Amino acid sequence: MNSIENEIFNISTVQIRRLQPVKAVIPFQDATMGPFEEFSLSVITLTDTDGNIGEAPVFSAYTNILEMCMLPILFHSHHVSYKELYHKLYWSIRNEGFRGAAAALLGQVDLALYDLAARRKGKPLHEYLNAGRNSVSMYCSGGGTNYSHKDLEKEMDYFLNFGTDCIKMKVGKNFGSSMQEDIERVKFVRKLIGSDIELAVDANQIWNVDEALQFIRAVEHENIAWFEEPVHSASLTDIALLCEKCPVPISFGESERSGKVFSSLRNAGVQHFQPTPYHLSSMQEWMDVRDLAIQSGLDFSSGGYSLYTAAIVAAAPEKFRVEYLFTLMHGLESYFAVCPKLENGHFILPQIEGLPIRIDWDYWQRKDKIKMNKIWSAEKTNYYSPLVQL
Repeated sequence: MNSIENEIFNISTVQIRRLQPVKAVIPFQDATMGPFEEFSLSVITLTDTDGNIGEAPVFSAYTNILEMCMLPILFHSHHVSYKELYHKLYWSIRNEGFRGAAAALLGQVDLALYDLAARRKGKPLHEYLNAGRNSVSMYCSGGGTNYSHKDLEKEMDYFLNFGTDCIKMKVGKNFGSSMQEDIERVKFVRKLIGSDIELAVDANQIWNVDEALQFIRAVEHENIAWFEEPVHSASLTDIALLCEKCPVPISFGESERSGKVFSSLRNAGVQHFQPTPYHLSSMQEWMDVRDLAIQSGLDFSSGGYSLYTAAIVAAAPEKFRVEYLFTLMHGLESYFAVCPKLENGHFILPQIEGLPIRIDWDYWQRKDKIKMNKIWSAEKTNYYSPLVQL
């Protein structure tokens, strides 16, 4: 049985804070979004009536869903088990849809509940999830479509110094219209990193089936580990057709908000699952996808905010990895008083209760680095409005 099933959560306040954005190491663009010159982090904090807290990364733009669907349940479902509490939370978003922002927001609230439960038990989250280790393999992600050859050389040098055995780069430059340049960039990166490092490519859904096949056949001799999201993630027909014809393993999953989709992806021929834990509607859904990958003999990795994700991926087989999008994630580490350390291609998890991140909120408040702060309280009869908004 899941450790959290019978836990009781009497939530008294909910808070969301957004930190000031930090500059990217190198401004970053992919096939369909960017350039990202800076990146930010928002965190939800749940506090129970005994003063225990749980935190998790959160989509701060969707507070209306939080207010209308989840806060009434969190504040008025005291003395019930997690199993009953989550059941109510899950069905509260029915009319918002189980495959969009509401589902992801629910997953973020769920992770905060897990963090709170693990802290109360005095256990690191990875131990609470029954992980048998405190280190996680990582792969480096980057190679923006806007990068010059000089930028690529600089970033690949970073990656190799990290000790990684796998690198993923972006393709689909100029909304997929510069395929020959993409092909040349892949060949250039392969020469930079040598033959012993795995190389994956990510097209962020920009091409149709014929275009994706044209591209991958031009680079398959560069020993491509996987081809990520080559076509639209909502088109199972195109995904199945591509998987049937593609000489390289296909990966999907980071765009999904429901774990229930992954059996269909497997049946379509996808060989690498990539669910982000707190983009699905619960930690249990992520674990279900992990187990499906194990049972089906598929590859598996998870991204998102890497230093948070690392604690969760520790509860998966050792060959499963966490994605580290260095250029965007690195600057955020300046906000963390405690976080996992990168050593020889692995994240080493600190032995602290709950998630492996600590932010000194008082310090960053004094430094004027908190750019949004909303608090909701169970004591307010009108909890649909923030108690404090700064």
